[in-house]
Amino acid sequence: MTRREGKEGDVFAGTLAELTWHEVDEAARTGAVLLWAFGVIEQHGPHLPTGTDVYLPGARLRAVRALLADRGVEALIVPPYYWGVNVVSGSFPASYSVRPELIREVMVDLLGGMARDGFRHVFCFSGHGDALHNRTVHDGIRSACERTDADASFVTEPALARRIGLDLDDPYLTLSGPDEPPPDGPADVHAGNWETSLMMHTHPELVREEVRVRLAPSGLGPRELTVWRQGHEHARRVTPDGYLGDPAAADAAEGRRINASTAEQAADAIVHRLRGAA
Repeated sequence: MTRREGKEGDVFAGTLAELTWHEVDEAARTGAVLLWAFGVIEQHGPHLPTGTDVYLPGARLRAVRALLADRGVEALIVPPYYWGVNVVSGSFPASYSVRPELIREVMVDLLGGMARDGFRHVFCFSGHGDALHNRTVHDGIRSACERTDADASFVTEPALARRIGLDLDDPYLTLSGPDEPPPDGPADVHAGNWETSLMMHTHPELVREEVRVRLAPSGLGPRELTVWRQGHEHARRVTPDGYLGDPAAADAAEGRRINASTAEQAADAIVHRLRGAA
């Protein structure tokens, strides 16, 4: 089976959208797993595109697929889901939101269809930090597994699982990465250093460099972060330019390191779950 990697900015590149149904059917019959990213269209400050939360998990999944192939696991990438839940950025332009119950039902239908095609395992990833968005992804997975023949799980780090109120032994979680507290210092959680570094590595042509280099660090701590996470007008007041962190300090080499590290952790977690299901 051949795949055209295409341009990094093409969200269909390298996904099953480029395959024929014969090729998808053959992959299912030979035991391939599916990788599926859930992002949003959402403001990302004055320097990053609104599709950041779609582009970044897509790049991560391409890296995960390559690592899984090295471990003898074939994987197909499902085209990204990008109409998610926006609470924090809800009052900014181009930050669109779908009701959680609608997302859940769409997930049930699609995961059920993937199961009918013969895919035994679907690994879902989130490209967006909003708590309600991530609870909705988990709820969609749980509902699909309860109501259809789907076998799906949410690949996420322990800190996010805890933040959205899930037990770490939840059967629908595939935990990826170390269980460690957030770093000390000012918060960097949205369109700041790490997210901008990743975009500079994966999609440098979409970063507004002339704007990025002039942005001052937000310098906000845990108290402001708590207010910001209430969303809508609270977030707009705390971060009027839409970013929380230090995008001017971003570096493409750091983005390359983050992408490689998180992909490695995810591939390890997937292989571990597959071995437990064997």
